[in-house]
Amino acid sequence: MRRSKALLGVLLVLATISKSPWGAAASSSYCKQMGSTTFRPHSVTITEFGAVGDGVTLNTKAFQNAIFYLHSFADKGGAQLFVPAGRWLTGSFSLISHLTLSLDKDAEIIGSMDSSDWPVIDPLPSYGRGRELPGGRHQSLIHGSNLTDVIITGDNGTINGQGIVWWDWFQNHTLNYTRPHLIELMYSTEVVISNLTFKNSPFWAIHPVYCSQVLVQNVTILAPLDSPNTDGIDPDSSTNVCIEDCYISTGDDLIVIKSGWDEYGISFAYPSSNISIRRIAGETKSGAGIAFGSEMSGGISEVEAEGIHLFNSLHGIRLKTSPGRGGYVRNIYISDVTMTDVKIAIRITGQYDEHPDDKYDENALPLINRITIKDIVGVNISIAGLLEGIRGDNFSSICLSNVFLDATADPPWRCSYIQGYSNLVSPESCEPLRDVPNETSVCYAANHLRPHLSDADRLAGSSFVKLTSL
Repeated sequence: MRRSKALLGVLLVLATISKSPWGAAASSSYCKQMGSTTFRPHSVTITEFGAVGDGVTLNTKAFQNAIFYLHSFADKGGAQLFVPAGRWLTGSFSLISHLTLSLDKDAEIIGSMDSSDWPVIDPLPSYGRGRELPGGRHQSLIHGSNLTDVIITGDNGTINGQGIVWWDWFQNHTLNYTRPHLIELMYSTEVVISNLTFKNSPFWAIHPVYCSQVLVQNVTILAPLDSPNTDGIDPDSSTNVCIEDCYISTGDDLIVIKSGWDEYGISFAYPSSNISIRRIAGETKSGAGIAFGSEMSGGISEVEAEGIHLFNSLHGIRLKTSPGRGGYVRNIYISDVTMTDVKIAIRITGQYDEHPDDKYDENALPLINRITIKDIVGVNISIAGLLEGIRGDNFSSICLSNVFLDATADPPWRCSYIQGYSNLVSPESCEPLRDVPNETSVCYAANHLRPHLSDADRLAGSSFVKLTSL
């Protein structure tokens, strides 16, 4: 009987979604302007520089020499470095501007399992130290800084970090420095990463930091579900970012937006904003499908995520912050999400107490407001929501609309230091989210990236508070 009622609820919510007056927002204009079809008048193949694709020969010098050679074409329309079929073992190497790195469908770039092939570089200024350990951090397998017009693409070739050795070192506490990413581009603009598979990253897979105009499209990111902190895509202090049509299965957050850590992020003051996430599917054992923070001290705003399918995961949507973070997370719009076999559908954590050192200001409280979550369907959900703000720093305008979660926990919602409202939510949302909206208390909407409450919603009146569980 309960399952029949759950199915009825899903059908009702789907019908409501299709007629929702809020409607799906149009694609952000900056997403439409980016693509991976830039023509390069000059092209070389990695074998021309002595590379051997046997999976054994170390090709770091070949990659470095090829890219050094192609630098001379930067002002002549740029160049392409083609990686043909084969298994190309390499240590870390750095890209240049006006470059396309293109992989054949049977090409696999493989990260060396010798940590000395991954140089140690300075910590990010917005973090003040390595994310895992004080001091520096290992450079990513594919790295770049202060670049313009960079494309990393192919015919679904593979970039494999062979992360198992790094995971073992991390779990055995034998690392001296923070683990490397597969791709990290810093202070760069006009970046495209597309049509590739990323496997077994030592740490986060794709990390654009202090970047703008970034497109990540049609990528697959894979790592064992028990691999530690293997985030998929982490836009960090970056603006005008588009993430589209990706499948991600990892040991931590699939997509997580960041902007610096405690006093270092506050001082660096480089926010993440204008981020569009669309048509993402995947699973994560210990993370979330879409996450914010916990490093968010430079601020996060104007984020739209839609068309998300999550399954077999710990969290669906998650926001993490803490006293000492400062910064803000605001104007977030998440819609059209389906979840299956997710333990906690929506989670907001105000006491995520990881800090880079003891110099942070406990009175630097984060500002969390105007978070809209709508058109959500979840089947076999344990807990509908754990929404926990900070005493003396209520998180406000947390708005839920057209949310149906087949949750088993009693109570299904647990809330503290949260303010907002809800419309058409089942099971019925917690008490702090049952206020009737008025002229100044409205949900944030994706449409035109500004506050909005439709006429139909205004006419709904008491339907915002008189909700019943199916």
